[in-house]
Amino acid sequence: PITTAFSNDPFEQKLKMVARTIAARDIIGVQRQTFFVMLPGFDTHGGFDPHSVLMQRLSNGLSAFSQSMEDLGLGDNVTTYTISDFGRKLTPNGNGTDHAWGGNAMVMGGAVQGKRIYGQYPDLYLGGNPQDVGGGRYIPTTSTDEYFAELALWYGASSSDLNQILPNINNFWTPSSGTSRPMGFMS
Repeated sequence: PITTAFSNDPFEQKLKMVARTIAARDIIGVQRQTFFVMLPGFDTHGGFDPHSVLMQRLSNGLSAFSQSMEDLGLGDNVTTYTISDFGRKLTPNGNGTDHAWGGNAMVMGGAVQGKRIYGQYPDLYLGGNPQDVGGGRYIPTTSTDEYFAELALWYGASSSDLNQILPNINNFWTPSSGTSRPMGFMS
């Protein structure tokens, strides 16, 4: 049973269902599971107030989920991460910002070497910035391929499998590059 208190927020209820499914892993006979949970609404062209509410919902949900994994004794065995399909421009479009590339990702769990920023934080200036391809759209410094390769290796994929899983990974990292992990955030 899940003893952690989850609120009635729809996002938290989805995470509670994931926690219940993980808790039943022996009953359903699986040891490795992957779940996708969405928190929509971040396409906020009209300002930043909705964003702060969404970030609070995200924080509350991830906190409850993390606590439930600790309560189940699975804190070191479960990794939770966020990913978005777009970033935002640095320049406004009137009431907000338009779509761009890149963005932040968060990873949490007992196997995560946390409390660090991985990747290269870009210089945030307009005009003459080599990462700015126009209008405040920045080219990311870290690829999602590296991020997912790190998670795939932790999940049990071999480095020789990565080309099948992530066909572009060799553009960013190869096992012969001298590092055992693409980014180093997983232990």
